Parts: sequence; structure tokens; C-alpha cells
Amino acid sequence: MSDVSETCEERSVEAVSGLSAPVEIVVDTWGVPHIYAESADDVFFAQGFNAARDRLFQIDLWRRRGLGRLAEAFGPDHLERDRAARLFLYRGDLDAEWASYGTNARATVTRFVEGVNAYLDWLERHPEELPPEFGMLDYRPARWSPEDVVRIRSHGTAYNLLQEVARARVTHVGGWESDLVRQSLRPHRQPHLADGLDLDLPDDVLRVYELATTPVVFTGDPRVPLSTELPADNPAKAAAAGATAAAARDLDGGSNNWVVAGSRTATGRPILASDPHRPFATPSLRYFAHLSAPGLDVIGAGEPAVPGVTLGHNGHVAFGYTIFPIDTVDLYVYDLDPDDPTRYRYGNGWESMRIERETVQVRDADPCQVELAFTRHGPVIHVDSEHLRAYAVRTTWFEPGTAAYLGSLEYLRARDGEEFRAALRAWGGPGENHVFADTAGHVGWQAAGLVPRRTGWDGLLPVPGDGRYEWTGFHAPEELPGLADPAAGFVATANECNLPPDYPADRQLSYEWSDPARQRRIVEVLERPEPHRLEDSMRLQTDWCSVGTREVLALVAGLPPNGDRRLAAALAMLRDWDGVEAPESAAAALYQVWFSRHLLPGFAEAVLPPGVPPLLPTFDQAAVRSALSDQATVWSGEGDGEAERHRDDLLLGTLRAAVADLEELLGPDPRGWSWGALHRNHQPHPLGFLDPKLDVGPFPAGGSATTLNAAPYLPGDFVQTIGASARVVVDVGEWDNSVFVNTPGQSGDPRSPHYRDLAELWRAGELAPLLYSRAAVERSAKARIRLLPG
Repeated sequence: MSDVSETCEERSVEAVSGLSAPVEIVVDTWGVPHIYAESADDVFFAQGFNAARDRLFQIDLWRRRGLGRLAEAFGPDHLERDRAARLFLYRGDLDAEWASYGTNARATVTRFVEGVNAYLDWLERHPEELPPEFGMLDYRPARWSPEDVVRIRSHGTAYNLLQEVARARVTHVGGWESDLVRQSLRPHRQPHLADGLDLDLPDDVLRVYELATTPVVFTGDPRVPLSTELPADNPAKAAAAGATAAAARDLDGGSNNWVVAGSRTATGRPILASDPHRPFATPSLRYFAHLSAPGLDVIGAGEPAVPGVTLGHNGHVAFGYTIFPIDTVDLYVYDLDPDDPTRYRYGNGWESMRIERETVQVRDADPCQVELAFTRHGPVIHVDSEHLRAYAVRTTWFEPGTAAYLGSLEYLRARDGEEFRAALRAWGGPGENHVFADTAGHVGWQAAGLVPRRTGWDGLLPVPGDGRYEWTGFHAPEELPGLADPAAGFVATANECNLPPDYPADRQLSYEWSDPARQRRIVEVLERPEPHRLEDSMRLQTDWCSVGTREVLALVAGLPPNGDRRLAAALAMLRDWDGVEAPESAAAALYQVWFSRHLLPGFAEAVLPPGVPPLLPTFDQAAVRSALSDQATVWSGEGDGEAERHRDDLLLGTLRAAVADLEELLGPDPRGWSWGALHRNHQPHPLGFLDPKLDVGPFPAGGSATTLNAAPYLPGDFVQTIGASARVVVDVGEWDNSVFVNTPGQSGDPRSPHYRDLAELWRAGELAPLLYSRAAVERSAKARIRLLPG
């Protein structure tokens, strides 16, 4: 793709109150704003102004959801969600909060929100520029305060409340070993079960937490949110529905990254690649920007409602991240005082909940007062009046310094890898694997995040809130694992268990990790002897080859069809397939329908107690693959050959059922099958139901949960749940060679040429230049916005 632009559109903006000197925003061919200012204060102000210019509806909706202020814009049907969100706001010491992010955080955030508000002022003078969504919903954007950015916690990823509840339900019905099919534990252990704790949790125990932490999804009436009711016809269905929601949410924990040292590359310069995985939406979760001022010259991706850049480079150090799934959340269960259910047992007596009452403004209705209850551990999310129990959440969100991604402000000016690692001491959340590469050639990895210490228990199941299970402080940053300049010449992380073999067992950072298949594929490619090139990293990010799939294919390679013609054809198709899950692949369609809809549930039915499979809408694929490969551990105690026969019968029986299923889905002729005909990527806009043109897609999708081009799905509809909407590959030191993509486009304004202009590029697995030098930016300029001091 050429980097020579057409004629640049000059657009001057009248005086903007709050600037101390002129600022220039050069928007390049691919929608990336390059912001040039004469001071860091002004560059963050302009970043806020520009974020509002490109993403106003998105960040306004995020702010309203996070603060619990939806009802004032959309009416009383949003009151329950508003109350839930307010339970999870940071309510601690704000001075300690600001100080925890290092130097200048309060001033930086203040300037950023002043820039957002300056754009709102500008819109008052130019109402025709208001994004169309505000007219569609008939409301207006609200002004920001700096505290809004740090008090909202519930948009960040956090582990492992959903897993605790799912594990409790499975353990209650079938024992803790049954739950290892849903989520294996690494290192392996038996979860700690508190004495006397009843694991028969209420079906809707997570309802308030889900309301607080999930995006707003409107129905046909924009003032009515999508129902989150669980089916109530029987408890098993309700629990399964809750587990399904939990499973979909936990898929958020994807991402790949790697750094390759110059000793392994064709140019002698390090290469860094990073592609965080989150749910797809229009506009994208990520936003790319370039901030240039004296002492600061950083480019890359962040979230549009947060100042700074989280993923990218600053001309000295390149940096990327993936989720490091530290356990930062616990569910506490309390016995309530029969004479006063606002008191809960603690120690040898009763302790009163803290009750806070807040007034919620409601559109077209009187203001409503909501009651928020807190124990010493955190917000009460459920009260079981019949059994006199309450449930509350303790999370690091309520500790200073854990506003999502804000810790990145401290490393924006790092001049080498060591300074970058040192700056991560200010990183509170979410837990991340940070990789880095600097211009001196150093590469490495550092895990970061605030991790509770649990003494005598492990956080894998709910615990009583009576004082026996308290956090005993937090792990110091230097206690988290890291690595610099490895002998292998590269570092790769993909949410797998990457604790070093000699890592102290008593630190208990996490036991729940992603399938290692993605990380194994990265290593498989990076270990090749050929020098690694930038193009190799670009291809690897969009790779559809699954080492997990290859493991399963090996199990059926020699199985006989026993005279079944259709089964013989299916076995031949799988034997001749290389495990590359491309959208056009018929074998990938057969394999995924078989594995997700038949083999996994069939395995659960075969080996687990009868009541457990309905509670397992998702599975730990690595655990199941391992069990199928070593079938003696599953069907133990059977005679010679019986375990293998049981395994092979399961493989053939479920494959036969999958063929019939696929014929029903795509027709009887395998020549008409393709994985992309079933597996779709959809990038929905919140108001797509009002105007379908706001949505992007659906597109045929390849891959699965075990491919680097990650595309997990729920087997009911095959719609991709998460993936890499943003990708970056950095040529360290030759910065203009770096590339990126951000689907569907940089802008959230449907009128902008950058609303969906990157979607086809992303779908084709291609990337665009991430330009850094002023000369390269000027050659690719498409628009120029001048902000003048008021």
C-alpha cells in the first residue's frame, strides 16, 4: 500500500479554551491522529479533545455505564444497572489513588478531561457536528471530571469470580475433580473448601455483578436494556445459563505477544508483536494515537477514554501486553443475623453492613434513591432472605492504583527496557504480561498487577466472610515473574501458565490459565532457524494453524470406519488435512462441528457424574485433549485395551453424529462445506438495531480458540466472541516500518471516512503503516486540524 496521500484536507478550528499554545493534529491516510504540541500538558489536553472528536458517543456511553448514570439519559429501565455499577466504583482515598500511578497522573488526567470538555464546548457552537447517535437516542453528552476516569473500575478484566461460582456449582453436584474438565488447574491442586460452606449457590448470585461489568446492549426500544433474566423453569437451566454467560466473559482473557531479539532477525533489530483479544464491536475498543511534545513522543493503542498509550513505542522502547490472569477477586458468603439482616457474622459477633444511599436522576421520572450495602470486604451483590445469607465481592478494584491501564502513564517516557520494567511497579491492573524491546537490543517480559496474598487458602472457591479468610497484604511487584534477554533469543506469551519451574508455590498468583496451544504455536514458528522478518510476525498474528487440532487429528488417523461410507469419507477428510482452520476449509468445518458440538459434550457425558454435564457449556480443551491422548487416566480400572476401545468408540460415534449435523447445516455435499459459512465475525454497533448500516460484518471467519488468529465461539451459533481487533508489529529502531490495524476503523463517527475503512484490511489479514517520523506523517496526511488557544 502506498504511503503517499491524496490532497490533505486543511481544517482550522477556532480558539479552544484551555490551551497554552497552538496544537496541530495531522490525521493520516489510515485515520491515526498525530498530535503535535509545545508541552506535555497541551498534548494530553489535545488527546482528550481528539478522543471526543472521533469517539464521543462511545466514551460518553462508557462513562454513563461505569458511573451508573444511564437512567438520567435513557429512563427508569436502566435503574438496576445503574445501582449495580455504583456498587463497584472506587470509593477509597483519592489522594492515595492519584499517587499510586506515579508522577503527574492527576495533572495528566485533568488535562485529558479538560480536552474532552473543550470539545463539548466546541459542539455547543457547532451543533451540526454532534454524532448522529445522540439524535437517535435524543440525549446529549455529559461533561467529565478527572475522578470519572479513576473511579470507574468495572470495564477492566478481573479474575476469577466467574470461575469461583462455576467451580462451586460443579463441585456441589459432582466433586471438584469433575470441574477439571471445565477448567484444569496449573499447578495442579485440590481447591481449598472452607469448613461448613454450602456450595449450593443461588442461581442469580452473579446477576448484579454481570449488570455492573457487561456492556450496555439495547433492545428495539433504545430506552430499554437487553434483558439479563435467567430462565427460571428449573435451577439446572438457570445455572447453565449463568455459566454460559460466565464462559463467554472469560474468553476475554485472550491475546498474544512476542519479542524477537536482533540476534534472531534478518535486520539485526528486535521485533515486537502484540495483538490483545477482546470482544468485537463498532467502534473498536482500541484507539491509536501519536502524542508528540518536548520530552514525549509516543505512538500506539490505548482505550479512547484513558490518556496515554498502552501498546506501541516511544522511540526508545517498544511495548505490548497480554492478560496475565492473576486472581484478584473473591466471593464471600455471610450468615445474617435473624433479628437484623443488615448484620453479618464476623468473628465471635455481628458486624453491621455499611449502607449508602444515593440519588439517581431518571429521565421522564422522579429521581430515585438506591441503597448500596457493603461489608468490610466489598459490595453486597446478593441477599438470600430465605436462608439468611449474603454474598459480597472483594476485589483489588477497591485498592488504590487499579484503574484499568492507567499505570501505563508511568512508562511513556522510559528510555530503555530496565526503565520500562521499573515503571511497571505503578501498574495495578489488569494483570498483564508486558513484553518490551529497546533500541540497545534488549528484549524481555515482565508480569505486573496487584495480587492479593491468601494464607492457608487459594481463592478457587467462595469462602465464608466471618474473618477466617482474609487477604494478608499484596505481593510486591518484584515477586512477579519476568525475564530479560533470554538465551532463546525471543519471549512469547499467550495467557498460558508461564510461571517459571522454580517459582515459589506459596505465592499463588493464579491456577487458571488459557489453553497453551497458542503459545506453543508461536514457539514452534520462532524456533525455526531462518532469520525472523517483520513479515513473518505479521503472518504469525493471522495464523490459522492449531497445534491443539493436530493433537486430536492424530487420535483418529488410524481408526477404521467399520463399513460406514460417510464415516470413511469424514475420516479421510480429516487425515488429509493439515489443521489449518481457514474460512474456506471444509475439513475445518467438519472438525469444529465435531469437536465443539459432539466430542466435548460426549466426553463429558462419558466420564462425569450425570448432573455435571449440563453445568459445563464450555470446556478446558487442553484438559480434554490430554485425557483423550492418555485414555487410561480417564477410564481407569478397565481391562487391557478396554480404555482405548472406549475412547475410540467415543471418537467414532461423535464424528458420525457430527457428519449428520454438518449435512443438516451446510448440505449433504462436502464440496459445499466451509468453516467460514458457519463461523462468522460480527462487529456490532450499540444502535445497529435502529440502523443496520452502523454495524460492520458479518464476515466469514477462520480459526478457533486454539489458533493465533484467535476466534473462539459458542457452539450454539458459531459467532466469534473475541479476537484481535487491534494488531501491532514494531520494527524497533526503524520505527516507520512498523504496522498496525484496528477494525473496523479509527473513528466512531459513522460520517467519518475512517469509520470502517480498515475492516477489509483486517479481514484480509493485512496491516497498515504505523508512521512515526514527521516526514512520513506529512507524506500521508489526509486532514490537518489546528487548535488555537482561547
